[in-house]
Amino acid sequence: MSDSLLFNKPLDSFMQEQFYYLDEDITGNKRLFFENSGGSLRLKNVVQADARIASYPDCPERLHDMALEIRKIIENGLNDVHIMLNATSGSILPIDTASRAMFEMIGSFSQATAGGNIVTTALEHPSAYDACVHYADLHKKELRVAEADPLTGTVLTKSIIELIDKDTNLLAFVATSNITGAILDIPEIVKQARAINPEMYIVIDAVQYAPHGVVDLEKWDVDGLNIAPYKMFGNRGMAFAYISERAASITHLKLAAAPADKWGLGSPAPAHYAGFSEIVNYICTLGSYVSESTDRREQYVNGMTLIEDRERALHTFLLHGDQDTPGLLQLDGLTVHFKDQPLEQKDFIVGLSFDDLSWSKAVELYTKKGVLVYERLATSYYSKRILESVQLEGLIRVSPLHCHTLDDMRTFIHITQSLLRVNGR
Repeated sequence: MSDSLLFNKPLDSFMQEQFYYLDEDITGNKRLFFENSGGSLRLKNVVQADARIASYPDCPERLHDMALEIRKIIENGLNDVHIMLNATSGSILPIDTASRAMFEMIGSFSQATAGGNIVTTALEHPSAYDACVHYADLHKKELRVAEADPLTGTVLTKSIIELIDKDTNLLAFVATSNITGAILDIPEIVKQARAINPEMYIVIDAVQYAPHGVVDLEKWDVDGLNIAPYKMFGNRGMAFAYISERAASITHLKLAAAPADKWGLGSPAPAHYAGFSEIVNYICTLGSYVSESTDRREQYVNGMTLIEDRERALHTFLLHGDQDTPGLLQLDGLTVHFKDQPLEQKDFIVGLSFDDLSWSKAVELYTKKGVLVYERLATSYYSKRILESVQLEGLIRVSPLHCHTLDDMRTFIHITQSLLRVNGR
């Protein structure tokens, strides 16, 4: 996509008008929020729709006008989940967190076949990895873990495939690591895994991937996948999981009288469905900047492609700079981790270490200069296993968003230079 489409004043202005606290905190102080892998900036329309619909006292299981309106909101939201995932069949599980969704899916899938082993990777979020550990132990299955490559921060396809055999019951792997930024080759991994054992169940953690790339379940052929709207410009409080048609009726937690393929329990939260529709609306509007298509899925794909291309361009600038500003890779006293991973296979996450500053001290200094980033340390149970798998004790995670600008990247580089000068660099 050309720079004239990726970066122009109308597009920048539109994006910057859509988000709360894009360039200042709640006190009005200027800042750069480069911590979007911990939960992204919020769309104004999502927050406003959530608040408006949450104020309705009506139950959607009634017959009066407001109840019917609420049901329509829920139906539209579910339809938008299907559109976003490109899921033309299967079931949707609405649930409070993506982590709980992962435990639900892995728990059900792990007992659905007699296979004797479960395969996962060292890069998994604890909700996936620990679920695999728990259910492998519970059902007396062998747990096999594909290790990460320290240079690229990814798990090679062959490292996963060599662990799979005819006795594999479940494969669970992350689409994108929220620490290293590596994007795994989902279609190729699934293709090769299915060739070995077409009966195994495959679960994908797409929480980090979904805000930055196109999800396409018609092409991916997986049995389960989770997303978290709070990671893609929405509010906390609800996540969604997809369960394939073949997996939807296996034994799982459900009310006895409910349909065999229903995974949701309890009353839905209409406000969250309204909020999710606003996320899809925003991305579809971005799609209108590059295409005149009126098909909602095509609009969504065009919008996500714009996001992906724009983030890659910002990422490239951050690393390499231009004739006026050196990139992070050119700065002495600074290590950019996983630089051997091609940007086409990497999320907009940069891992940094200073030669003469601890990770926590660097984060503190960035914060004082109005930049919010985060340290991932081996002392955290969220990070320990993943960092050890890439032979690190810690790193500073820098995670901007597509709505940031080239000037924001330039500002971050200049601030990084100032932190290096503190130590005589």
